[in-house]
Formats: sequence, structure tokens, C-alpha cells
Amino acid sequence: MAFKFEQLKIWQIAMELGEDINKAADSFPGKEIYNLGSQIRRAADSIALNIAEGSTGQTDPEQRRFLNYANRSTLEVVTCLIKAKRRKYIEEKRFYEFYTTCESLSRMILAFIKKIR
Repeated sequence: MAFKFEQLKIWQIAMELGEDINKAADSFPGKEIYNLGSQIRRAADSIALNIAEGSTGQTDPEQRRFLNYANRSTLEVVTCLIKAKRRKYIEEKRFYEFYTTCESLSRMILAFIKKIR
């Protein structure tokens, strides 16, 4: 792994989450391709993208800013998941798997932000 961010556990988890969310969104109904499906994919991908962007050659305040963006994207994914569950696009069991991953990832991101203060 050549880049600093690739060694970060939060980035690794975010990468996996993004791939899993992408697969899950494939099962959303056709009417959601450009709505909730697109939104949850972009939000999930944004987590890892912001972690990476903030980690390389940034000052501590800038890195914290990008980590905060990553956390906000995590919360956006959670909201999309809740909408998907309410609309019955995702099974309850799968929802809770994603939800707990997001909850854990959010805690880890916030802990990392505190560490670099």
C-alpha cells in the first residue's frame, strides 16, 4: 500500500461499505435508479473519498474538515438506509448489518478526529 490513507482502518471499512451498499442498491426498484439508489451510492462512496482526500499532505485542520465530511456522508447513508427499509427495498437483517457498520464507522471517524486535535 503506497498511500497513507490505504493503511487507515476507517478507509478500509469505508471501501467495503461502499461496495456492499452499491450491491444492495442494485436490488432497489427501477424507479429509484436515479433517486434513492443513486443518492446512497454517492454518499457511501463519499466516505472513503473524503478520508483519502483529507489524509494526504493536509494540515490537521484540513484533515479534520475532510473527516467531518466523511462522517456526514456516513450519516447520509444511514438516512438513506432508513428510507430504503421504510420503503421495503432492503430486508430488516441487512439493514441492521449496514446500520451497525455505519454506527461503528462513525465512532471510529470521530475518535480519529479527536486524535489529531
